[in-house]
Amino acid sequence: MKQLRERLEHFSTFQVILAGFAIVILIGSFLLCLPVSSIQHVWTPYIDSLFTSTSAVCVTGLIVHDTATYWSLFGRIVILCLIQIGGLGVVTIAVTLAIMSGRRIGLMQRSLMQSSISAPSIGGIVRLTKFIVRSTLSIELIGAAMMSPVFIRDFGVMRGIGYAVFHSVSAFCNAGFDLMGVRQPYSSLTSYSDNSVICITIMALIIVGGLGFLTWSDIVHNGIHFRRMHLQTKVILVTTLCLILIPFLYFFFVEYRDGSIGSRILLALFQSVTPRTAGFNTADYSKMSDTGLMITTILMLIGGAPGSTAGGMKVTTAAVLLVFVAGALRRHDQVTMFKRGIDTSVIHDAAALCGTYLLLFLIGSMILSATENIGIMKCMFECASALGTVGLTTGITPTLHVWSHLILIAFMYFGRVGALTMAYATVTRKPKKKGTLPCERLMVG
Repeated sequence: MKQLRERLEHFSTFQVILAGFAIVILIGSFLLCLPVSSIQHVWTPYIDSLFTSTSAVCVTGLIVHDTATYWSLFGRIVILCLIQIGGLGVVTIAVTLAIMSGRRIGLMQRSLMQSSISAPSIGGIVRLTKFIVRSTLSIELIGAAMMSPVFIRDFGVMRGIGYAVFHSVSAFCNAGFDLMGVRQPYSSLTSYSDNSVICITIMALIIVGGLGFLTWSDIVHNGIHFRRMHLQTKVILVTTLCLILIPFLYFFFVEYRDGSIGSRILLALFQSVTPRTAGFNTADYSKMSDTGLMITTILMLIGGAPGSTAGGMKVTTAAVLLVFVAGALRRHDQVTMFKRGIDTSVIHDAAALCGTYLLLFLIGSMILSATENIGIMKCMFECASALGTVGLTTGITPTLHVWSHLILIAFMYFGRVGALTMAYATVTRKPKKKGTLPCERLMVG
């Protein structure tokens, strides 16, 4: 144990995070590969088990086999455990186990936890970890209790409770895995599109999980007093609200114009919430217009909040860039949000994140379209779903070839650990400071 600790000290916190997720994915892939994990008791091709394990740990929801009809009870339990580990984070689980065993949490573990959940400081990190675990379990339990009556009515007592727990964990962790394949394979929650209890509960869990643990800690501390909240909390709440309401109006008035007002509201609202990296759907995306698919693609790339169970570029990245662009066009000297200035380094990070995601998104989409001979819009949708760790699909994922699956696996892993974590993990030394070079005017636009 001492030798392992000494070896870990040679790795940066970001490298440990990358390795932690990779190890859990590999363990999950080997377990899902076993005959006991499938209903037919056959060996699952390793690429399929690796894809499923990556999707679960990276809380994505893209699948190559229907979860309910292919995987056995053991396999579904493995997937559920991987979702919970991926949602909370490998480091959070490790620190929690250390706390439960009574071990002392050292500086390295605290630093890892800070990097893992994007905490502003290392102070109070153990207390925050306890808050995260307690809140997660409590919210998932409440969600399961809300959905249990509906699932018990449809599937019986034991199976109904199991379904409620599975979907509650999957929704809060923004994973998107479901067990509704027993009705129709790959159907997600389309059979419950008119059920307000299921839809509202799932949406609430998605939003709560996507807001982030630091946001909820701030809300618990300051209550509903908006002015007292930290800048990050304000930005997350306002941006999240806008990213739900604006797409809702489009879906309500354009995509879903048939049916009763109530069913249209549920459909439009659910399709506005779920791209925030959740992956559930109550409508068939293969029948959605290209405009609707593009709006959903943009929402998937943006994702949720930092330090949450959601993936994507994050709402704060989108908000900072939007405010920066607006300020630049107006020739403002400083980028401000809620009467607070934004540091230049934050703007640089946001631009780097956005540029990286868009570059990977476009390259991956073109490769998939060229190799699979599929329309670029569907490929863009699938790549955005993987990069944003969403899990929504137009139905093409199970039909893709091995190389395309490997691209989506890489995208899911990249989307979960984050571009900055990946970049910092590859930098072993601090760049040497160089003298400032002379500047020259470059015309743009």
